[in-house]
Amino acid sequence: MSDLAADPATSTVTTRALLAEVDALVPQLVLWRRDLHAHPETARTETRTTAFLRDTLRSREIAVTDLPRTGLIADLGATEPRHRVALRADLDALPVPERSELSYASTVPDVCHACGHDVHTTVVLGAALALKAIEPALIERGIAVRFLFQPAEEVMPGGAHELVEAGAMHGVDRVLAVHCDPSIDVGTVGLADGPITAACDAIDVTLTGPGGHTSRPHLTADLTFALAKVLTDLPAALSRRLDPRGGVALVWGQIDAGNAANVIPSTGHALGTLRILDAEEWRRLDGLVERLVQEIAAPYQVRAQVRHIRGVPPVVNDRAAVDLLRRAASAAIGDGAVVPTRQSLGGEDFSWLLETCPGAMARLGTRTPGGHTYELHQGDLVIDEAAIGAGARMLAVAALLSG
Repeated sequence: MSDLAADPATSTVTTRALLAEVDALVPQLVLWRRDLHAHPETARTETRTTAFLRDTLRSREIAVTDLPRTGLIADLGATEPRHRVALRADLDALPVPERSELSYASTVPDVCHACGHDVHTTVVLGAALALKAIEPALIERGIAVRFLFQPAEEVMPGGAHELVEAGAMHGVDRVLAVHCDPSIDVGTVGLADGPITAACDAIDVTLTGPGGHTSRPHLTADLTFALAKVLTDLPAALSRRLDPRGGVALVWGQIDAGNAANVIPSTGHALGTLRILDAEEWRRLDGLVERLVQEIAAPYQVRAQVRHIRGVPPVVNDRAAVDLLRRAASAAIGDGAVVPTRQSLGGEDFSWLLETCPGAMARLGTRTPGGHTYELHQGDLVIDEAAIGAGARMLAVAALLSG
C-alpha cells in the first residue's frame, strides 16, 4: 500500500477534494440528466445517449472504447493497477408513455425513462468526471476505474452479456452500481448483504385451434377457455412443483384472444414474467414450464407453443463490496445515509456481471422526504434530483476507497 493510502490525513484531504469536484459538477449533471430524460432511447437504440457520453468523456481526456452496437466502456487511473473497480450504469428507457408533466418530460412518443436509467447514467458520468480530476491520487494508490455504460438492461437477454463478451470485465476486481428506489428518501441508500433481486424470465404462450361459433363449443376447441386455464393453472402448478421457499411468482402482463363476443378465436397469446427469489430453484426450471403448459392445454384439444426465455439470476451482493459502499455512503452523504433494504422480485442483469467478479448494487433513494411514493416502470415517475449528487458522491468515494 502506498504512503498516500496509508496516511489518514492525506486520504481525508483527497476524499474532500473528490467530493468538492462532484459538488461543483452537480448543476451540470442535473441539466445533462434532464436532457437525457427528454430524449429517451429504448434497448439497443441508445445512439444519441452513447454519442453524448463519448463526447463528454473524451472532452475530459478519458479513454473510451465503444461497444459493438450502443454503449461504451471508459477507463482512467493506473495503467498497471493493483485494483480495478468498475462502476456500471444502464442507458435504455422503456416503451411507456410519460405522464409526469415535467418541463423536461420525454419528447419521444410512448417512450420514457420510467426506471431511472437516466439518473444511473448521470451518476456514473459524474463519478467519472470527478475521479478524473484526482487521477494522480488514483495512480498513486494503484487504482484503475472502469465505467460501464451498458445498453439494453430492460430486455432479455440484457446488455450485460455484451459487456462480458467485449472483455469489459477483464481484470475487474469489483463491480458496483446503483438503482433508483422511489420507496426510500433521497439522501439515503439501501444496502443488504446477499440477494437483493430475483431471477426473472419471460414466458410467452401461444395457443392455436380451429376456432368456431360460441354456440357450439363442443364441436370445436374452446381456445379462450383453454387460455384461461393456462393463465390460472400454470402459476398454481409451478407453486407445487418448485420449493415454495424459493419465492415463485408468475404474473401475466399481456393477454390477447378474439375479436367478437360470439366467435371462438383460433389463436390466443399470453406474455408474462416468472420471478424466483432463489437461484437454485431458478436453475431447476429447465423444461418445466413447457411441460406444464402442454399438460394443462391437452384436454382442450388446442396446440400450445411455449417460449421460456431465460433472463437473469438474482443479484447477490458481496459482503465486502457492501461494506465498501457503506463506508463510502457514510463519508460521501453522511451518518445515517445507509438504510436496510429487502430482497425484491425485480430482475436486474447486473447479476451477470456478478458472475465474473464480486460486487454490489445499492438502492439509491429518490423520494422527496414527505413526498409521494412513486412506482418504477410507470409513466408518472418523478425523481428528486438531489439523488444525482448523492449517488455520484458515493460511487466516486467507493472507487477511491477500493484500493
